[in-house]
Amino acid sequence: MANSASTSGKTPAKAGARSGAAGDWRDAMIARIRKLIEQAVPGVTEERKWAKASNPDGVPTWYQDGLICTGETYEDHVKVTFARGGSLKDPARLFKAGTEGAVRRAVDLYEGDTLDDKAFKTLVRDAVALNQEKASARKK
Repeated sequence: MANSASTSGKTPAKAGARSGAAGDWRDAMIARIRKLIEQAVPGVTEERKWAKASNPDGVPTWYQDGLICTGETYEDHVKVTFARGGSLKDPARLFKAGTEGAVRRAVDLYEGDTLDDKAFKTLVRDAVALNQEKASARKK
């Protein structure tokens, strides 16, 4: 797969680090997101995709029976986009972006924001369950 580095249950060597910005709060947030995803779904696969000049390390993407979410860093925030977030219940109201779309939903995190770990892990587990339902339906 072009522009992709893959691990299964492991973290890529430079995962979370953006060129020239090591130690930035956004890198720490991506590392925290990664840890929460790994806690929610042991053995989850992480790949780096869509590498380009402005982001040579690419975007971390997490998979389990299909795409769960991506973690993108922007100048002022981190965006965790759930591929099928429009089909997920979000009683803790973590989704703040993409709520007008039918498919994707995103959690936007700014410097100093807190994240409800339990609610986030529930979203991740629910996204995996949705992926598994879809995979099961394809096999029938």
